[in-house]
Amino acid sequence: MFRLLVEPFRDAYMQRALVEILVLSALAGVVSVYVLLRRLAFVGDALTHTIFPGIAIAFVAGHSLFLGALFAGLASAVLLTAATRIRGIDHDAALGVLVGAFFSLGVVIVSTQSSYTADLTALLFGLIHTVATTEIIETTAIAVGVLVVLRLTHKELVLRAFDPVAAEAMGYRTLLLDLVVNGLVALVVVAGVRAVGTVLVIALLVVPGAIARLVSERIAPMIVVAVGAAGLCGYLGLAASYEASLNHNVRLGSGATVVVALTFAFVLTAAFSTLVRRRHRAALGPALPA
Repeated sequence: MFRLLVEPFRDAYMQRALVEILVLSALAGVVSVYVLLRRLAFVGDALTHTIFPGIAIAFVAGHSLFLGALFAGLASAVLLTAATRIRGIDHDAALGVLVGAFFSLGVVIVSTQSSYTADLTALLFGLIHTVATTEIIETTAIAVGVLVVLRLTHKELVLRAFDPVAAEAMGYRTLLLDLVVNGLVALVVVAGVRAVGTVLVIALLVVPGAIARLVSERIAPMIVVAVGAAGLCGYLGLAASYEASLNHNVRLGSGATVVVALTFAFVLTAAFSTLVRRRHRAALGPALPA
């Protein structure tokens, strides 16, 4: 067991991959709790697709994919927030239109390249083993910025999540709070696209928070559990993909393996939580008649 957990990270490229996934897990784990509180899973899914044209344009132009994703992510967060505030426009319809338009634009741009199939696959599913030190620094910078913003706006965001009417009555600008949340989700997507790709990053934005919600109903413990679950599954996913690929001749995508580990952890936690609740109800006995 020691060999399985330690040996994969002796190489420099695996060490960089591990640092990247741990930083990303800390970032996504915290944000996933707010995504869960606001029921923004579909918004996160939408933003994973709307950044794609920015990546595609940067790829074709030979510029930084990070900057392309960052610009497209923040732009789509602003458009999404504005669209959902227009009366007469259904929230889900606005999401669907943005996803379809942005993602189709990205596919059209990438398809102009002769090798677009391989390039599209890399952009969709990530290449965490090729993460460089500069990319780790960029992810860390995003994580620090996002966590600082969350720390400064935590009270307002929680109030907006649980009682939006009271938030407006107290004078908080709910439109600005919505923009903050959508922008932070977009930044997580930007940070995670190189590690697990635009398709799989949604799991990092949803599953850690879902696991934490099964364990606790208090926000602080939820954040701790979400970060811990994401980090542990990231570590185990990288180790499992390395072991399977090198020692068992079974090629496993590292990003996808991390997501599978997260999903497995969610299933186990849900099963254990259900068992605990049943035993608790059985211990209380039948309710007394009124």
